[in-house]
Amino acid sequence: MIPPAPEVGLTEVEARRIDLWWSAVMVGSLGLVFALLSVFGGVAVPVLLALSGAYIFNPMVTALEKRGLDRTWGTTLVFVGGTLLAAGAVLYLVPVFRDEAAKLPDFFRRGSTQVVPHIEALLGRSLPDLVRQRTAELGQQASDLVQSAGPAAARILASFAGNTARFVATLLGLSVVPVLAFFFLQDYPRLMGMVRDLLPRRTVALVGRRFAEVDEVLSAFVRGQLTVGAVLSAIYSVGLSLAGIDMAIVIGVIAGFGNMVPYLGTGVGILLSLVGLMLSWQGPWQLAAVAGTFVVGQMLEGLVITPRIVGEKVGLAPVAVIIAILAFGELFGFVGILLAVPVAAILKVVLRVVVQRYRRTSLYTGEASSQ
Repeated sequence: MIPPAPEVGLTEVEARRIDLWWSAVMVGSLGLVFALLSVFGGVAVPVLLALSGAYIFNPMVTALEKRGLDRTWGTTLVFVGGTLLAAGAVLYLVPVFRDEAAKLPDFFRRGSTQVVPHIEALLGRSLPDLVRQRTAELGQQASDLVQSAGPAAARILASFAGNTARFVATLLGLSVVPVLAFFFLQDYPRLMGMVRDLLPRRTVALVGRRFAEVDEVLSAFVRGQLTVGAVLSAIYSVGLSLAGIDMAIVIGVIAGFGNMVPYLGTGVGILLSLVGLMLSWQGPWQLAAVAGTFVVGQMLEGLVITPRIVGEKVGLAPVAVIIAILAFGELFGFVGILLAVPVAAILKVVLRVVVQRYRRTSLYTGEASSQ
């Protein structure tokens, strides 16, 4: 016998048909979205940014609404708070990153010439000339690349600004993002209700559950990986700054958000911290401070941040996220990067639903169907 369908009021055959139709519609809708983006690309970015903002901030507004605050006032409060927070972060971080970026060429240049002598002193022996030569070449190439990045970016910006129509259209598009996001956020429940009312009545419960699964996967990634990355970036940046390491904030951000791929962010952060440590050596206490920073960060991530702040929901696998971002970014540019995570979340649920239904068929179980 095929296991009974868990959906109340639906036979297994009906539930399977609904799920397969839902999966096909979702995949077809994704294809339609990307087809429309190729035609109306100028309109897509502001609308997608506004929808993303409404999706991210909707839980906050909903929580305020449950406490008795009118949704319009809740939306206004969240927007004002978010704007002030973003403005404060920009005012602080932009000068810091500008100063750090100005140090990058010298950081790589000094690293290529000073790291090898430090390693030789620790080992008590000389490294091969080939290692010395390759290290110097890599350091010089990295320094030249960073130095050329600024003028190249300026030329691109100047070329973009030279096309007045495109520049004005982009500015207008970005300026309406907050307005669109405000109205999307304010009307979020009504918009979701309109979509729900269009569904055939017998499919509402099952289709609603599938959309809830997509929302669970996507929100778990947004709340999980981004929250962990932000917290770890702050911990690493503060710890490395107190240790007197060059490029502490840049290294902290790379190590924190690089945590999306397990061990990669921590490994790169430790490697860059060791280079910075050799360039600004003040005593053994620095080594202890750097080691303590990463040990504390990893312990907090495993014992506090993930289980207590983020929760145990898995969301999207880090490797799947990276592959999705690289693939969609290559195919569709900036819009593809913007849509990579939502698309990956939808496809994950679609694949899971199709596999679940397949495992309930007689083809998989090997039993004769009585339906």
